[in-house]
Order: sequence, then C-alpha cells, then structure tokens
Amino acid sequence: MASLVDYEDSDSEQDCGSGAPPPYKKPFITSPSSSSSSSVASGGPCYSLSSLVAPGGPYSSSSSSSVAPSSLYSSSSMISGDPCSSSSSSVVPGGPYSSSSSSVALGGPQKRPCVQSCAVRPYVPKRQRVCAVGSLESAPPGPAVSPLLSGVSERVRPFLSGGPVRAELPRRLRCGVRGHQSPVTALQWSPEPRHSHLLLSSSMDNSCKVWDGVGSGRCLHTYSAHRGAVRDACWLADGRRLLSGSFDGTAAISDLETGQVLVRMENGFKVCCVAPRPSEPDVFLCGGFSPEVRAWDSRCCKVLHVYRSAVQQTLDLLFVNAGREFVSSTDAVSRDSADRTLIVWDFQTNAKLSNQIFHERYTCPCLTAHPLDNSFIAQTNGNYIALFSDQRPYRMNKRRRYEGHKVEGFAVHCGFSADGSVVASGSSTGSVHFYDYQSSRTLKTLQAHEHACVCVEMHPIIPGVAATADWTGQINLWT
Repeated sequence: MASLVDYEDSDSEQDCGSGAPPPYKKPFITSPSSSSSSSVASGGPCYSLSSLVAPGGPYSSSSSSSVAPSSLYSSSSMISGDPCSSSSSSVVPGGPYSSSSSSVALGGPQKRPCVQSCAVRPYVPKRQRVCAVGSLESAPPGPAVSPLLSGVSERVRPFLSGGPVRAELPRRLRCGVRGHQSPVTALQWSPEPRHSHLLLSSSMDNSCKVWDGVGSGRCLHTYSAHRGAVRDACWLADGRRLLSGSFDGTAAISDLETGQVLVRMENGFKVCCVAPRPSEPDVFLCGGFSPEVRAWDSRCCKVLHVYRSAVQQTLDLLFVNAGREFVSSTDAVSRDSADRTLIVWDFQTNAKLSNQIFHERYTCPCLTAHPLDNSFIAQTNGNYIALFSDQRPYRMNKRRRYEGHKVEGFAVHCGFSADGSVVASGSSTGSVHFYDYQSSRTLKTLQAHEHACVCVEMHPIIPGVAATADWTGQINLWT
C-alpha cells in the first residue's frame, strides 16, 4: 500500500549558498514504492520524486536514490545529519565541489587535487630573506685591503723583542714616492710597534695616505674623508684609527683598514691642527682659523671644553704633563714681543696658566714633545728651534738653540729620534738638519729635496730610517 511521505524542507536559503535554486516551501514527496523512507512534517505542495530528480530540476540524483541540494557538499562525512546529503558521493552540478567517484560528468568546475610536497620547507625570517637577496645583488667594490695593514713587516720583526736602540742617522736615499698632487702637511709613523712600518701622510689635495715606509714604499690605502685640504693628520693610540682636520671645517676619525669615516665633527671654522689626549685617546683638541680651541669627545660627538683667547688663528697644539695641560701656538705677535704666541692651558678648568713664556716676535708653526725628558721644542720663523720646559713656570732654555736651517714662512716641522738624543728639522732650502739634543750642535745635513722640505720623521724603533716630504708632494724614504 502506497504511503504518503509528508516531507518539510527545513533548510532555507541561509543554509544553501548564493548559487542555490530558489527555496521550495514545504514540499511533499510521494514515494509509491519505498515504504522505508522516513517521513517528515507535511504542509506544502506535493511533488513527485521523478520530477524532483529529473535533470534540470531543482535536485539531481546519483546512482543511488539520494536527494542533495545543489549548493551543499555531497559527502555525508563532511555534513552529518543533513537531510539533503546522502551516504554515497554524488555529483552536484554547478556546486563548488564535485565527487571523483561519480560516473556522471556534468561539466561543473572540478576540485583541484592537493599535491603534497615530499619535504617541509623551513621558515626563513623576512630579515634573513632580505639579507640573502641583498648579498646576491652586485655591490660596488669596496677599497682593497692589503695584508700589510694587519701583518708585521719583516723589517720590523727583529726590533720588536729588543729594548731601546741607540739613534742612528740616515745615510742614503732608499726610494722616492709621489702620490700627492699638493704639498704634504704631515708625516707620522704608526705608534703601534707591530705596525710601525706604516707611514701616514696628509696633503692639501684633500686626502690622506698610508704607505709601506720600510718595505716596498708603495701606497697601501688612500683616505678621502674631507672635501677640503687636509691640514693635519695623526694616528690614534691604538694604531687602528686616523684623526684628521681639514679646511672644510671638519675633523674626522677614519678606520685604518676599511677607510670608512667613523666619526665626523663640524667645527664651523677651517681646522689647522688636531691633537689627541694621551690619557684619553677618544678626546682630542681641534684648532684653526678661530679664536677658539675646542675639546671634542668622539664617543658622543660633543664639545667638552672651549678655550678662548684674543687671537686669529691657532697654528699647533701639544699636550704636556700626561694630558693635564696643553700648549697652543697662535699667530698673535706684537711689535716688541710675541705676547700670547704660546699659551699654556689647564685642560679641565679652561684656565690660562701662562702666556708669557716666549718673548720673541716670531710665530711657532710646530710644537713637539720630548719622548723622555720634561721638555718640548718649538719651531720658530726666526730660523731656529727653541727649547722649553713643560713644568711650571715653563721657562725657555736660553742656552740651547738649534739653528742652521731656514723656515722663511713655511710650516716646517721638527721632531725627535726614539731615544730623544737627536733633533731633526726640515728647511725651506730642501735640506734636512740633524742636531744633538744636549749640545745643540749640527750632526748632519742631507740635501733631501729640490723644494722646501716641510716634514721629517725618524722611525720609532728602526735606527737610521727616516721619511721626508716637500712642498710639492714628494716623499723620500731614507735608510
């Protein structure tokens, strides 16, 4: 006996997707043959089962007599307890998914197969990915680093283990190098004994250079930290950094091996001289075309002290007494005396300790401290070198005067040998003069250059080795 199946569709438009057919209000399904069909609530119009499952109708049937809406998943394992789902996999035309087990191809979009990789790729942070990509890009070539900047020269090695060596005078010219296109303003050997084969030079051509001064004599590195003429340059105590001052108004600290500018300080005036503090290498003095001398701390790029005087220019600076005091050389001269030519300052209090230690009307373009004795020398434009005590009241030694060379307005440098027994000085005539420190007599004179010899430096540990430079940029190495 046929049974009437009263079926009420409880799934509405909100359960089916936007692509589902219009909802059918309370449909009645009459099944003439199946008595085992479950019945649900009645109350709508009655449709036959064949009209519902016919192709193109609101519902389609698979190989089994199951009824599924077109917008729901066909697998009963995905939606359990859904009256619109069947136990077998059916193909839903126009739905988002279709079953691969169905033998009926209805032309709808097929489910993309899931391809599993054989291995799981580890997560790489974004910072590392950016660095990896940046390393593959072509970067501009950096300055070539020579192994001589970190190695020990064979000429220097035999003198590292021994004690102080008695000074010897150079006898012959070993080689001449030409790397600067303008006058050389400073020469200095490296203060680090293991790297004392390195020779630093600065020039008015806006550059500094480091040379193999005891070996091949070639240029190892060129430093371009300034846009103006480099008026002064020196090594810092660690032997790994260079301090330079320029007419562009800046003082800069550069790394020896890379050439990178580590710190740059803007002074606002043309810098003529720089001097690192012996007890605190990160602190240095800076003077130039200004009545001020500034003390900088390179660690924070701040001015620690400002020393003011009634002068127009500072020519040179020199620390004495372990950095507690310093001497400044200025261009202030009067008619009868050189008032304020040399001024001694207290570093901490900014107080002037003395400005009446030199009573002659000559400026002093260069100041150099004795390596062992409590004294310093000053090159004067009076064609002689004056000797001073670095202890109060800073008296000048009137019995000792080193003369025989010519200055004539050039910034001629002077210096000592490693043991302090020899005083060396350049000359405007191109010659180099060596004097005995104790007796002030002339020991030797070398005709080093055709033009004015403005720089001379004796090697700190190798006896008989010296370097000279002239006003045209020529550097000669002597042995």
